[in-house]
Amino acid sequence: MMQYLVILLDDTSVAYCHCDNPHRERRLIGLDDLRAGILYAMKHNQMLQFVYPDYELPQEYLDAIDSIDHHDIVPFPMQGDVAVLNTVADAAEGAVCVLRTSLKELFAAEAAVADALRRVQRLNVVITDLDTFTDDHLAAYTSLLDRWAALLKEEYLAGRTPQLNLLTDRMMLSAPNHCNAGVENITLAPNGRFYLCPAFYYTHPEDSVDPADIPNAQLLRLDHAPLCRRCDAFHCRRCLWLNQRTTLEVNTPGRQQCIVAHTERNASRRLLAAIRSKASFMPEVDINQIDYIDPFDVKNEF
Repeated sequence: MMQYLVILLDDTSVAYCHCDNPHRERRLIGLDDLRAGILYAMKHNQMLQFVYPDYELPQEYLDAIDSIDHHDIVPFPMQGDVAVLNTVADAAEGAVCVLRTSLKELFAAEAAVADALRRVQRLNVVITDLDTFTDDHLAAYTSLLDRWAALLKEEYLAGRTPQLNLLTDRMMLSAPNHCNAGVENITLAPNGRFYLCPAFYYTHPEDSVDPADIPNAQLLRLDHAPLCRRCDAFHCRRCLWLNQRTTLEVNTPGRQQCIVAHTERNASRRLLAAIRSKASFMPEVDINQIDYIDPFDVKNEF
């Protein structure tokens, strides 16, 4: 059941997930389409998420947006519920932030991320070139996560609870919490059409969908993803766009997505063991030990 409607307010609305926004020319969503989207969300009891460009909208647009409860995803330095940073150094005290970064940039930003974790409420790190992750990155990524985990351990033992999606999300989850594009959320683009998510609009604008009648909609659901439905890397986004990009199948993840998610899962397990019974913040979750990093290696056991 759809629970969220994401509305891209402009062709240049800020990208906040794996896919870059290639659009550079402004095209504001039509005011009638915006109002129709808001009405659609009201009729279907959906929470609205507005994604903003880097310029101030006309007042009539702001009035329409303010007519309903919603969440704002904005580019830094605008003020909103979630800010997409230019660099991690921009992370403000107590903020909820998104950092989109390449693997190379992420490794280079280790100290800056550590510093931000002492300030923010939550930092979501999104790796924009996840499909380039190789076994050569594995040891370095594991060590990087463990160093950030050591910092988070200190924070938790001191009574503070910053969140880093790569490490803390899995500690909170006892069931899958994936992106669920096309299942729990749908996107309205500036052209007035619906898409599974912003990435499909950015890369395949011809592939709009009818949210009431999505072709082969069962393939978007977890119960039709043979490996994912048995996997306990519950924090993995299970990104349909990345799936299609790397395997040509929306319900089958590429190896990169799997090994990154399992590396993070295992680092979360080590962090949880380190703080259990020591911190005032105590997740009531167990993360079992596993002997694989890619579920494809043990697919027959799944």
